Amino acid sequence: MSVVALGGLLFGFDTGVISGALLFLREDFQLTSFQEGTVISSLLLGAAAGALWSGRPADRWGRRRTLIVVAGAFTCGLLLATLATGLWTMVAARVVLGLAVGSASSLVPLYLAEVAPPGLRGRLITVNQILLTAGILVSYLINLYFAEDANWRAMFGVGLIPSVLMLAGLFLVPESPVWTQRRHTGNQDPRAAPAAGTLRTMLAEPVARRALSIGVTLGAVQQLAGINTIIYYAPSIMQRAGLPATNSIMYAVVIGIANLLMTVAAIPLVDRAGRKPLLVFSLVGMAAALIPLGCALNGTFGGASHLVSLVAMGLYVSAFAVGIGPVFWILTAEVFPPALRARGVALCVLVNWTANFVVGQLFLPTADLFGEAAVFWFFAAVCLGALVFVVRTVPETKNRSFAEIQTALKQH
Repeated sequence: MSVVALGGLLFGFDTGVISGALLFLREDFQLTSFQEGTVISSLLLGAAAGALWSGRPADRWGRRRTLIVVAGAFTCGLLLATLATGLWTMVAARVVLGLAVGSASSLVPLYLAEVAPPGLRGRLITVNQILLTAGILVSYLINLYFAEDANWRAMFGVGLIPSVLMLAGLFLVPESPVWTQRRHTGNQDPRAAPAAGTLRTMLAEPVARRALSIGVTLGAVQQLAGINTIIYYAPSIMQRAGLPATNSIMYAVVIGIANLLMTVAAIPLVDRAGRKPLLVFSLVGMAAALIPLGCALNGTFGGASHLVSLVAMGLYVSAFAVGIGPVFWILTAEVFPPALRARGVALCVLVNWTANFVVGQLFLPTADLFGEAAVFWFFAAVCLGALVFVVRTVPETKNRSFAEIQTALKQH
């Protein structure tokens, strides 16, 4: 399981490393603001495609074989990024990495959910989230280490170490017992899953439709609430505010530490406090942090704005990490009927990455047009709207078997 969870580490590393590398890519490749957004969002488009693609082979070939292909894509993408000679080479590398990230983001939680007992399922999937946040923090630290020499190639190259380890280790891990059982059950042959897992089938079945609405909404909210503007652009935001590049990356390291620590804190909470209470706490906390963050970026606090911005971003990321950050991945791996699970998770992750792409591509141009404060206040409004949806719609799933969760969705 630790080998499979390396997919989470690479997910975090490949999404986080660009935040520091972009400071130097901008100069080496003479990038405009739109081209910076293209470098960011090319991974996100690839991730959306990877999430959409991953469901069919995961049902047909099995979870493990599909993950081997994903690990190979991680390795190829990182190698290409390390050797990139211009904008479009880097964009191509980011697309390949996106395919791997998007596939891993749906398949790793799915695999972990299927091998875990009900009482430990939330914690085990949260371990994947911890590795994701650890990957982000590691990428920030690597960015900081190589920032003095502006060595963005080395920033990407370090990621080859876990990608090669994952690729080699996956040949030794067992297949998901749920997929294996379905393969040996004649009327549930995974080769029949494409017909069973279509969007039309999900929309026609009430429980699957309810599960899809929960997963799709939370997937969109997780991104439209703005988390990756902090992950991708924190150094850029601080540099725009007048800080040197190294100091800007230091801000990102502090935020990455908060992200990791609060994700660790979520491990016992997801199976004790439950999924729904953490979602409510998370959305309230995020909204409460985003409002003063917008004010700080608007210059409301004068000379203290940098400090207020750092504190607000730390609180925002902490609220995200203890709630909707891990809980989205847990719920999407739990709520779908077994025959529709791989496809359902893939659709929810597709929406997640599509929303991620929209935010990543439009953040800088929108901030230039309306100001960064207005953008973060919009994110706060998204959090408050999502709070209403969670209270009314999302059932509690802690310590329930997959069959009990399906019953809860019928009654909810």
